[in-house]
Amino acid sequence: MGNLKEVRTRIASVSSTQQITSAMKMVSAAKFRRAQNAILTMRPYSAKLNEIIANIDVEDGVETPYHRTGKTEKVLLVVIASNKGLCGAFNSNVIKEASKRIAYYTEENNAELSLMTIGKRTTDFFTKRTSYVTDSFIDILDKPTFDNISEIAEIVMKRFCEKKYDKVELIYNQFKNSLTQIVSIEQFLPVVTKKDNKTTAPTIKSDYIFEPNKESILKEMIPLSLRSQFYRVLLDSLASEHGARMTAMQKATDNASELLKELRLTYNKARQTAITNEIIEIVSGAEALNG
Repeated sequence: MGNLKEVRTRIASVSSTQQITSAMKMVSAAKFRRAQNAILTMRPYSAKLNEIIANIDVEDGVETPYHRTGKTEKVLLVVIASNKGLCGAFNSNVIKEASKRIAYYTEENNAELSLMTIGKRTTDFFTKRTSYVTDSFIDILDKPTFDNISEIAEIVMKRFCEKKYDKVELIYNQFKNSLTQIVSIEQFLPVVTKKDNKTTAPTIKSDYIFEPNKESILKEMIPLSLRSQFYRVLLDSLASEHGARMTAMQKATDNASELLKELRLTYNKARQTAITNEIIEIVSGAEALNG
């Protein structure tokens, strides 16, 4: 009977866990739909903005403080993950990629490295293991509005203009679908010009009339483009997080269902064995009395 009690306890425990994972999956599914709609809506705007800027030829000497060339001696890595776990390899993949970039810049290039972490998981990991973290943002993921995220982008842009950094990279999970998140490294600053970006297909030159002039337009549009890029990356990461958590909770729920089947089968076998033993004892006792 002791074995039956243990199995019943395990069945109750797994059933309770299954209810929790199922509820978490539904919560993540609701958040995922909102995050997915946000990033899919943001991407065309960001792409069109970049297309317009690409058509403003910066190769004829028209540049902004965000266009800078020279030796890369001071690097900032902005590492974006989540505040919570239970989302599969979402956080660990970003941390692994960031660790590789840290080694690349510090060991191979002898660069002066700084880290800006967004999300509790990356903040806790790198704060305990390195001394590179200069800024960390956790609460921003709870209210990912354009204004809130733009404030972080403004901090990075201002420091770049003050030449505290020579290069800024964003490390995050790019959203593809609920099952797939791609760990990406994206250069934020300096701005990549058409001349530098050899992988991009050549843009079609549009017949624009610039008023008042190219330089004034670039000075207005480049900061807007950078803020939009930072916002898009955060939305990408959030959509990836909720998709990864939804998938992880679905798998956990399915695993709980399989485990419950096995436990119930084990319980029924043990119960049947116990009943059979009791019948044998009764029959044996009756035969002994009759004998």
